Amino acid sequence: MTGANNPCGIGAAVAKAFAAQGANIFIHYFRHFRRKDSEPNESAVAGPGEAFYNSQQAVSAEGVLMSVRDMGRRAHAWEANLSEPRVISELFNEAEKALGPVSVLINNAAYWEGDTFLPAGTDSANRLSESWTDRPRTISAESYDRIFDVNTRAPALLMAEFARRHIERGSKSGRIINVSTAGAYCFPSEISYGASKLALEGYTRSAATELGRWGITVNAVSLGPVQTGWITPELEKQILPTIPMGRIGTPEDVADVIVFLASEQARWLTGQRIYVGGGHGM
Repeated sequence: MTGANNPCGIGAAVAKAFAAQGANIFIHYFRHFRRKDSEPNESAVAGPGEAFYNSQQAVSAEGVLMSVRDMGRRAHAWEANLSEPRVISELFNEAEKALGPVSVLINNAAYWEGDTFLPAGTDSANRLSESWTDRPRTISAESYDRIFDVNTRAPALLMAEFARRHIERGSKSGRIINVSTAGAYCFPSEISYGASKLALEGYTRSAATELGRWGITVNAVSLGPVQTGWITPELEKQILPTIPMGRIGTPEDVADVIVFLASEQARWLTGQRIYVGGGHGM
């Protein structure tokens, strides 16, 4: 699984959910350090919001590893920057060396920054939260590459490497689950992030079509608002009216669906995008 160091995050919840089902877990992670031009004061780190989220993204995966091992399962973590293509085969080598062949690939890692088609200095009415200092900037070649390298290219290469190894060893079944967003179809003020996830959904359907004959299912979970440390109380009040079930999602809500998609019960389910958001994004 990629992107599982944030102790409040989806990756951590997924790792623990799989461990509860008896699986051994290989965790990839890459620590994201906050930009120097948006340094918060110490008191701001106490509760959900930009500062707290950034602080959780900057920790190692040691806490998640301990949680998995406390359940009696084997676990190994490896830090690497997925924007570097050479990392892809190295990641699988590390996983196989530590735990054996990979039977389930979960593409959860993502890079985010806000960007827009609007010129600098133009205020966007669609910005997610006025409380975040990381305001969207006009799209550039550099911002595009930073987002698509991690969110789209890396999962595509990981899926290809997973398929190659799966086919070469003659495995009969495999699972790939990609993590997307309900904003993929249209995401003003986060245009490249949304587009990168929509491209990932396209890869999901193509991979499902090509890899099905080798027993590999490929699906995507499309997430509504999930509290991984970034939703402030003020933002929660804005979001709740868009969720029919009346609450913000938890990482465990997502983890349970991902575990299902990896299970034997989902053996004939492939090429699907499943919205996990309490009705947000139907």
